[in-house]
Amino acid sequence: MKPEDYIKLDDRQLRRFEELYKSYKLLYEEPDNCSPKFLIITPVENLPSWEERIADPLVMLKAELDILKPHLEIGDDRIPAVRVQFGTAQVAAAFGCRMFFPENNLPCAMDHILKNARDVYNLNRPALDAGWYGKLKEWTGIWLENIPEGIHIQHPDIQSVFNTAHLIRGNDILLDFYDDPEALDALLDLVTDYMLDLVPYLKEMIGIDKEWFFDWGAMWKGSARISNCSMHMISPEMYVRHIFPRDMRFMKGIGGGRIHYCGTSGKVIEEFFKNPKITGLDFDANHHNLWEISERAPKNLVLLQWADPPEAQKSTIQRLLNGDWPKKRNIIIQVNATSVEEGRELFKKLKESIPI
Repeated sequence: MKPEDYIKLDDRQLRRFEELYKSYKLLYEEPDNCSPKFLIITPVENLPSWEERIADPLVMLKAELDILKPHLEIGDDRIPAVRVQFGTAQVAAAFGCRMFFPENNLPCAMDHILKNARDVYNLNRPALDAGWYGKLKEWTGIWLENIPEGIHIQHPDIQSVFNTAHLIRGNDILLDFYDDPEALDALLDLVTDYMLDLVPYLKEMIGIDKEWFFDWGAMWKGSARISNCSMHMISPEMYVRHIFPRDMRFMKGIGGGRIHYCGTSGKVIEEFFKNPKITGLDFDANHHNLWEISERAPKNLVLLQWADPPEAQKSTIQRLLNGDWPKKRNIIIQVNATSVEEGRELFKKLKESIPI
């Protein structure tokens, strides 16, 4: 069976998604006159292994469609979009880091190419098709030829300036903040420059609107998401001094975007909010309270709360079901359910709990 025959969105579904895109835009354009969104995550059985997916573009595409199917059955706020999944080290691989393949998992960085901080001055900006990006372009082309009507391709993973610099240099980068901050800044600038070139290249590759992008099953204002996962390893002061100026330059250069943050520091989130080009933030319910962050977040900035493990989300969900909602309405909640049936009922109850 061809992918375009595997899922077919009928006219009713296509119309529903057109209305859903409009309602997502309201999260940014009319934050007081919008409706919170829910992404219901259910188990998907019999997915091929990551080894099988990474070996064949159509096997990976079918797996992505398998993951999408429960959302179509539930009718939640999940955008019908899939992503070519090559892991979190694609930018680092473009700079020359080798890839490692854990068993039944996505590839990651095997080594760090900068053995000394000052080696950065001999490091050149990579070509746009370096590392895995040539393969990404090839697979994206295959997907565009086979993807069902109405389903989009999500933005490829680019991590962030500091995440990538950390992979290129390894944990020694944590000492560079003190031992050689000039070389550290040179590395951060080099990665920033490359990512600024890379994003328009990737945007054109997947062919989506320049003002909006799809990621994590939602629709976001801007051009890309950066993952500041390594930020909890440095102090907020070091973030402000070295990373924040590059995050500012990057977000301004691409026209804005979202930050993914899986760390614990509330103080660094305050610094994220000072970047005027940040349009969204996602965070882990294990470490941050939705109501507290909603009070502090800029009005037009969209929040997405998730939880790993999902059990940490239960108290949030129960509080929402009881009608205790934050004043902020432009929020997205990722919810886990054990089945499509449970997910459909939970989605219905959550929608009904939203204050008028």
